[in-house]
Amino acid sequence: MVGRVAFAVPGDLATLTGGYAYDRHMIVELAKLGWKIDLVNLGDGFPRPSQEQRKTAQERLAAIPAGRPIVIDGLAFGALPEVAMQLSQHHPLIALVHHPLAIETGLSAVQAGDLLASERRALTAAIRVVVTSATTARLLVADYGVPEDRIVIACPGTDAVAAARGSNDDIVRLLAVGAIVPRKGFDVLIGALATLTDLPWHLTIAGDRGRDPEAAAQLDADIMRYGLGGRIAVPGAVSRERLAELYAGADLFTLASHYEGYGMVFSEAIACGLPIIATTAGAIPETVPAGAGVLVAPDDAAALAAALRRVIENREERRRMTAAAREAAHSLPNWQDSAKLFARALEDAI
Repeated sequence: MVGRVAFAVPGDLATLTGGYAYDRHMIVELAKLGWKIDLVNLGDGFPRPSQEQRKTAQERLAAIPAGRPIVIDGLAFGALPEVAMQLSQHHPLIALVHHPLAIETGLSAVQAGDLLASERRALTAAIRVVVTSATTARLLVADYGVPEDRIVIACPGTDAVAAARGSNDDIVRLLAVGAIVPRKGFDVLIGALATLTDLPWHLTIAGDRGRDPEAAAQLDADIMRYGLGGRIAVPGAVSRERLAELYAGADLFTLASHYEGYGMVFSEAIACGLPIIATTAGAIPETVPAGAGVLVAPDDAAALAAALRRVIENREERRRMTAAAREAAHSLPNWQDSAKLFARALEDAI
């Protein structure tokens, strides 16, 4: 069964984050399966839009013909409970939850509570909920009251790529990829690396610096405070071509996330055969297979530093982890299979 569906996304679909990349891939692959996709830009400001931004989103959603299924990205869906309830009277609604809004790092208890209540209410209006990991599925059942039979798990796909060639000198090239926001734990990563200045490493952090200017300023301050300006490059958001070059030239991928609903960058690193040093937060243990990575508790700079030291110092350890990552890459889902799972949610909704 195929049909026509509106796919509603907050802001610019070309935004360079994992969530938007997932949306782009799904739109392309669903179209290949025969679905007619109407892209709806809900505007900026989510997940905490102004009254004017909320009104704009509501008007654009209200303009969608009655009866047409609507997929709404979770960055906006959870912030629009009243709109979702109204839309559900005339449309099958499919919520796409990358990770719940209330678990974003840096929120106050009041902000987190408000977002949890808002998203929980909005999700009652969804006939199907697509999530990107089993971890998120369990969380929605336990904390948000979403019935298990409404949830479809469609993990992100991964493109096949050549194995990373790594560095050609004695410097171990570290790569971290993610928007500069508190949830990515860059403060923990910089703190850990500050204790490893006796080792030969260089870190590149590739990610959007505009999402949270305060977090970006704090990252710069931390790098300066520890005197690591010559050892850490922060080029900001980079093109897909440049990102591919960074993966190809890296020896090790590392990220100190406080939470990940899936973490597409970890799959991308595995596809390149990169060893991974990261945390046990959220769905990361689902994504990073045994042998290919070392995972430590979130917000534990000492444990992260110990893991980094062990792998940076030991070339043979890196080789073993590289072999495990390359083996695991064969089992990564592709975007075509992920889209088929997503399409099942659309068919069920219709």
